[in-house]
Amino acid sequence: MPGFDGISALQMAHTRCPKVPVIFVSGTLGEEKAIDSLKNGATDYILKGSLARLAPAVKRAMEEVDARLERQRLEERFIEAQKMEVIGRLAGGVAHDFNNILAVIMGYNEVMLSEFEPESTLYKSAVEIRDASERAAGLTKQLLVFSRKQTVQPVILDLENSVQKLESMLGRLVGANIKMTIIGEDPVGYIRADNGYIGQVLMNLVVNACDAMPNGGNLTIATANVTLDQDYADAHPGEKPGHFVRLRVRDTGTGITDDVRAHLFEAFFTTKPIGKGTGLGLATCQSIVRQCGGHIDVASELGQGATFDIYFPRVDRPGAETSASLDQIGAAKGGTETLLIVEDDASLRNLARTVLEKRGYKVLLASDGLDGLRVAREHQGTPIRLVITDVIMPGMNGKVMADELIADHPGLKILFTSGYTDDAMAHEGVLDPGVHLLLKPHTPAALAGKVRELLDAPDVPPGEMDETVHQRIILQRG
Repeated sequence: MPGFDGISALQMAHTRCPKVPVIFVSGTLGEEKAIDSLKNGATDYILKGSLARLAPAVKRAMEEVDARLERQRLEERFIEAQKMEVIGRLAGGVAHDFNNILAVIMGYNEVMLSEFEPESTLYKSAVEIRDASERAAGLTKQLLVFSRKQTVQPVILDLENSVQKLESMLGRLVGANIKMTIIGEDPVGYIRADNGYIGQVLMNLVVNACDAMPNGGNLTIATANVTLDQDYADAHPGEKPGHFVRLRVRDTGTGITDDVRAHLFEAFFTTKPIGKGTGLGLATCQSIVRQCGGHIDVASELGQGATFDIYFPRVDRPGAETSASLDQIGAAKGGTETLLIVEDDASLRNLARTVLEKRGYKVLLASDGLDGLRVAREHQGTPIRLVITDVIMPGMNGKVMADELIADHPGLKILFTSGYTDDAMAHEGVLDPGVHLLLKPHTPAALAGKVRELLDAPDVPPGEMDETVHQRIILQRG
């Protein structure tokens, strides 16, 4: 072109729009110039005498653009997945030791509360310690949930009933300038989920809604049965049609911009000031809902508020499971049975002994699996009725030790405790049906309640013991 040339145009285009393809069309482009243009980044070149190639060349160039964008999206997803994997490994690594520390703090704190008068200054200080340790346990749980490393214990739930039970607690989260309304369809369907996690999802959404209404407003929480059709599934890639129970949280706050909405569920993304938010709340909600087989839909307009719709797959009939918490047992009764505690953390070991001896039990202690076998086999007197053992311990883990002890005493009952994550528990076989597991950190009341529950449960006749356990023990002993 007079006073200008295609190579200069190419360089200028790539400087301003590096991802836009450039095709040369020329009547005088020789082989050397053509090669030079390709070396400089041109997508293709077309001779004016062969313009029939132009349309296919444009189509191919745009397909390459789409392929490049898709590759970029995949790379970004891969990087995000790697980041989540690193965070998940970190969470799993610290969970055990941190949960042990929290269990000791929470356990001895509960012992202190039982000793102090409610009106005393020491009692009030102990309450502050309890509240702080519960917040620490909740933060750890959030980290484990969104990284999908937390052990989930789903049961059949009436979602409307679960929401109604949380009403008073949610009311304490809502400011006086916000009107909260709870609406329930009667009857609402059942879902399969972890009851504690449903409460966590709802609390996170309510807190966010309140933050979006600093000057007050209306907050609506509603449950309903809904059926999502194929049109909905087509409009929401990755989702399937079917029958669901919807949990809706709607506010009349500031709303969410499109840019913010695109990052809502990313870990550590937050629009709150430093120190006001961890960026884990919505990421945790999404992980919980996905583990339940559901999904979250968000609708919002600036100045008009936001609506979060959580869809849980509906279960037609309630099962036999119960969502009762061990902490609801209250002051569990004690007993006089002989128990063996196998725990490699000395502080936890001594705490468990204090809690159970205070309730009248005779308690034997062991520091690991091998020590547990020795103590059990050397014990004389009243037979050991129940073994409370950590799962992951140096030398011999709790599951192997338990199998050995059951081979010696087929009627022996086992209660596993652990602060490790879901993956580790599954690998050790502790998540198998019929195995009793108490997760750390747990309260003394939860431990005492579970111990009494197992001791009062009917004994399994020796002849009904799982034959695979016998076979595994025989193989291990050679």
